[in-house]
Amino acid sequence: MRIWNSEHTFNHSWETVVTAAWRKYPNPHNPSVTGLDVVDRTVDSEGRLKSHRLMTTNWGIPGWVAKLIGIQEVCYASEHSIVDPESKSFSVKARNVTLANVLQVDEQLVYTQHPTDPEKTLLRQEATVTVSGLPLCSKLEQMVTDSMKNNAGKGRQAMEWVIDTVKKEAKELTAEAQKCMDNVLPKSL
Repeated sequence: MRIWNSEHTFNHSWETVVTAAWRKYPNPHNPSVTGLDVVDRTVDSEGRLKSHRLMTTNWGIPGWVAKLIGIQEVCYASEHSIVDPESKSFSVKARNVTLANVLQVDEQLVYTQHPTDPEKTLLRQEATVTVSGLPLCSKLEQMVTDSMKNNAGKGRQAMEWVIDTVKKEAKELTAEAQKCMDNVLPKSL
């Protein structure tokens, strides 16, 4: 078993980062994630949004390798999340479904308002990788962990890309709304 963890501060408010996290995939920085489907979504009695989503990925495994080890090129992961607007916490727990009998990756991300600057957001990320029933388990665990380290940077770039996209969309929407208002209101007002 290998454990990897990381901490990162986004220079954006918690609300902005959470909005971006919901829209993170698909994105050009991590094209392996091809889709997210909502399985279940509820708001509990404490006002927390709880979601279960299924993530579709393409690990880029060559077709002949996938056939050799008996998997499809498309892989899946299950993601459970809780958004707590009261405590300004957004936690995400994900686990792979594909290959779970030999490779188990449990990942947790927690986005919280930065403790000393409310205009920033702290991300704590942890993953546990366990390989069993295969030769060279420790080596394979290290390879997966190293891959996660590399992908964490891509994930942060993707978040910044989504934040920029959301801000651009908001600016365009504001400009369009102003045009509409200018056309509706009489010029003498």
